[in-house]
Amino acid sequence: MQTQREPATVHAVQIPAGSTLLEGDLALVPDARGIVVFAHGSGSGRHSPRNRFVANQLQNAHLATLLFDLLTTDEEAVDADSGDLRFNIDFLAERLIHATRWLSTIAETERLPVGYFGASTGAAAALVAAAQMATNIGAIVSRGGRPDLAGSALNHVKAPTLLIVGGNDVPVIKLNQMAFNELNMPEKQLAIVPGATHLFEEPGALEEVSALAAHWFTQYL
Repeated sequence: MQTQREPATVHAVQIPAGSTLLEGDLALVPDARGIVVFAHGSGSGRHSPRNRFVANQLQNAHLATLLFDLLTTDEEAVDADSGDLRFNIDFLAERLIHATRWLSTIAETERLPVGYFGASTGAAAALVAAAQMATNIGAIVSRGGRPDLAGSALNHVKAPTLLIVGGNDVPVIKLNQMAFNELNMPEKQLAIVPGATHLFEEPGALEEVSALAAHWFTQYL
């Protein structure tokens, strides 16, 4: 992995999504070769320590990153009680599309190729959004994701897609294998991190995820 020449410059941003404003952190790096938008899942947000760790490693590989909350504070409160929004894949995908289109209006990012990094249900949202955005998305990486929840959208994804699963996360491995078989693009890969569980909390597991993701994005963005 390449060493970053200068630290990333992080900007707190507000992303318009219809009548809603979503909070985010936009990290810009010198000579960025692309930008990776993170799609959190299962009640997580832009402060997820795992995704922030991966984002930092991607910045070291000369990739800008956007971590943002797919839900507002009020929506998170509702979701905490019902859990409905975190599994509303179409709703989350729509928020991701709004963020992607917003990046095209910012001078620093308007010309950068866009990739998606999705975790948990956010991976399904990333795939659905990519299917709708078609050629606008250059690459997708899923970490411990539920790509199976993308349903029929899997057949319409064109972006090179990497699915990363922990070797001890047996139920999710099976779901990822099912989704992998539904993906039609030639540039696809299912990577198993040995000994890792769903959250990749084992020593070295998240570093392996970061290395795999950085290689995939720098290869295709």
